[in-house]
Amino acid sequence: MGEMILLGTGTSHGVPVIGCRCPVCRSENPRNQRTRTGVAVQVAEGTFLIDTSPELRIQLLREKIDLVHAAVYTHSHADHLFGLDDLRLFGYYLKRPIPLYCEEIVEQQIRAAYSYAFLPPAPEIHIGAIPMLEIHRIGLEPFQLLGVKVQPMRLWHGKLGVLGYRVGDVAFCTDVSRIPEESFPFLEGLETLVIDALRDAPHATHFGIPQALEVVERVRPQRTYLTHVSHHLEYEATNARLPKNVELSYDGLRIPL
Repeated sequence: MGEMILLGTGTSHGVPVIGCRCPVCRSENPRNQRTRTGVAVQVAEGTFLIDTSPELRIQLLREKIDLVHAAVYTHSHADHLFGLDDLRLFGYYLKRPIPLYCEEIVEQQIRAAYSYAFLPPAPEIHIGAIPMLEIHRIGLEPFQLLGVKVQPMRLWHGKLGVLGYRVGDVAFCTDVSRIPEESFPFLEGLETLVIDALRDAPHATHFGIPQALEVVERVRPQRTYLTHVSHHLEYEATNARLPKNVELSYDGLRIPL
């Protein structure tokens, strides 16, 4: 059916962290260098994104992704939203608005932060100067996008309700500290689970490794990748102590759908 590309796998500060001289931030291993979290899903009919991180342009160039047809959002925090203006070029290429799929609370933030994209264009503004966007409000019902079924699921990021997504037999669940019971059925029979694991120690709004492994033990995917990873976790050392078929993700990881 296609593949899911992990464009970024880092926490909101990215790794290296500005001003930090810890061993992970100084590491020369490219798998310890993590841009902010986001995903590209490539299928026969095109490419859509899950979230638009602040490093989106760099991520798309690195992965040689020349065209994006749509974007889907988990939530509106800055590290997941503020690359949205980079979609401007794709509206110009396609000569149409880029559809954005999100909940109402995310739509409100997009309209506030990118108000210039929703105003009537001034006569002197050339095509491509502002993003052409078309918002599709979603809930928890599945929807079709580029010929594939996308299944949203409710997750909790501290006290904020966010969305995870299942595409085929792959689920992407970033920025989560609690999975409600009604969402667990969407995690059954997975080939691959991509799930938040910020660090070892507990956190108010993210799973740590112990909480992520509890989910893995319950839903038993064939393979699990931990994402939204901080500089507290060194790639090789962490993988050496993780259970079989569980490992840290890394920027550029490609997962078959």
